[in-house]
Amino acid sequence: MEIAIFKDSQRASLAAAHLLARSIATKNGKAVLGLATGQTPLQTYTELVKLATVGKLSFRDVTTFNLDEYVGLPESNPSSYRSYMRTKFFSQIDIDPSKCHLLNGMAPDSVEECRIYEQKIARVGGIDVQLLGLGLDAHIGFNEPSSSLASRTRLKTLSSSTRATNASYFPSRDAVPHHVLTMGLATVMEARHCVLLAFGIGKSDAVLKMIEGPLGASVPASILQMHPKCTIILDEEAATKLTRKNYYREV
Repeated sequence: MEIAIFKDSQRASLAAAHLLARSIATKNGKAVLGLATGQTPLQTYTELVKLATVGKLSFRDVTTFNLDEYVGLPESNPSSYRSYMRTKFFSQIDIDPSKCHLLNGMAPDSVEECRIYEQKIARVGGIDVQLLGLGLDAHIGFNEPSSSLASRTRLKTLSSSTRATNASYFPSRDAVPHHVLTMGLATVMEARHCVLLAFGIGKSDAVLKMIEGPLGASVPASILQMHPKCTIILDEEAATKLTRKNYYREV
């Protein structure tokens, strides 16, 4: 792991945006990106939009795959991740909609939907850079604690704590779906480069377990300790409990 600690989430998000922009340039504009949703990556998307708006970055030949989607929410539902990606990012850049891949939470056959999604990723040669957030319980994607470290894209049941955390995006906690489709941990690990963002004191326990704790299914993000190229981007608050902060800064 490469641990990068920044003064605040704005500086951290800017660094993440430039990292993604360099990755796109390295692939001559034809990068395959894995994208995350939620509050954490929003500023990174804003910075990428800024680069695209001034002509320093083009998404014309970029292909994207999103990590997850709620089951039972149509694209028209503002709480769906399809809606999130369209309003927060895709509608503001020059990306080809046909190259934006998201799991279909309304699919009549979830197993088949997940199988086809895995095939689509393989067909384009895999994901170059996978952007990740970190749950309070150290989940990535919607791979909750106890998820198999060898899991593939599949149907998952959300924990009560995750549903409570995500309730702010819904009219009420009861409106948060119980089920999701998500890339599995093994799927995430096949990306050539993983970039995880974590901001705020509330994430400090999960950050500590992910980076300095033992690897295990009870801390899904700890699987990233095994990734050959993983960049963890933190603000000062999220890094508060790390015992080797000074070393990470030196490196």
